[in-house]
Amino acid sequence: MNALRHTISLVSLGTFQLVRRTRGQHVQGFLLGTGLGLASFSAVTYAHSAEAVNPKVKGVQLNTSRFMADPITDSKELLKDKDNMRHRMELLIMEIQAEFCRALEAEENCGQKFKVDRWERAEGGGGITCVLQDGDVFEKAGVNISVVTGSLPPAAVQQMRARGKNLKEGAALPFFASGVSAVIHPRNPHVPTIHFNYRYFEVETAKGEKQWWFGGGTDLTPYYLCEKDACHFHQTLKSACDEHDATYYPRFKKWCDDYFRIKHRNESRGIGGIFFDDIDSPNQEAAFGFVASCARAVIPSYMPLVREHKNQEYGNNERQWQLLRRGRYVEFNLIYDRGTKFGLYTPGARYESILMSLPLHARWEYMHEPKSKSEEGKLMKVLKNPKEWV
Repeated sequence: MNALRHTISLVSLGTFQLVRRTRGQHVQGFLLGTGLGLASFSAVTYAHSAEAVNPKVKGVQLNTSRFMADPITDSKELLKDKDNMRHRMELLIMEIQAEFCRALEAEENCGQKFKVDRWERAEGGGGITCVLQDGDVFEKAGVNISVVTGSLPPAAVQQMRARGKNLKEGAALPFFASGVSAVIHPRNPHVPTIHFNYRYFEVETAKGEKQWWFGGGTDLTPYYLCEKDACHFHQTLKSACDEHDATYYPRFKKWCDDYFRIKHRNESRGIGGIFFDDIDSPNQEAAFGFVASCARAVIPSYMPLVREHKNQEYGNNERQWQLLRRGRYVEFNLIYDRGTKFGLYTPGARYESILMSLPLHARWEYMHEPKSKSEEGKLMKVLKNPKEWV
């Protein structure tokens, strides 16, 4: 069956999808996921969970059934010290992963589910990789969490020093890193791709001092520009930022525009969002709260766009343009993305999980240039010159 699906995809996927989408219009009101609300978005984090209000109470257990798999750290250990930021971040990313995966599954018209792969790393820690592939709505969707420990490799130390971290070269520096990362490649070209990543990092210096910081961001990569979608996406992120500091959104929006620039093409990967790194102020509690707010803003920023466009008609021309833009996505991730580089540099790296962000299909066409007044040209104008959306 999979072989047949791939054959259809390679020969005439655009025409196939056009026919299927047209039929889908008649049953859209009965499809799974069209009425998804914010229930999955409202789950509380460990810091406020009733199950962890008092870990000393006899019989209290962590309810892991709401996660995609068991946590990387032993559940009993997580309950021992609810103020430990390592534990709080691990439970936050477990919650975010599960909520987002279930929200995506609810949009699949034919009931496609995530494959869950829990893995361990010999050097310390592990992760949970969740991948939905060959879905009716999502061609490939990956939502990963990782909780790893070890010693920083020289290349990673050099990268951090270049960002201003006071770390000694040539010394074995113990580190802890945890984060959630997702890349969603939809089948319909009218549904944008989304990427988000939220992470926490600790490094022990040669003097035994601990440095910590948070990083992350959420960004959108449409194939066809819908200004209403762009405004909704950016406004949702701005609202999350404004809860903590009114200067965050303009600052991190600019950072995102600069970071996701495909320099050799002189164009952006998408229409941006927010991006930040090395956040260690005003204090750890406030920084964690900000990251949690941004992570929880993913579902309301993106899922309405999926529901709006997942059954929209399209043809082979739109599909070919989508594949060309995915080629640009691959170029950025393999040439510029710091997270990809850090993962590949880290001993014991799990390459399947690191390269999860790459699409199933992409296309490169020699000297392709869309007509300036076409819908594709409309998108390119914004990619060449990022604009303000809110």
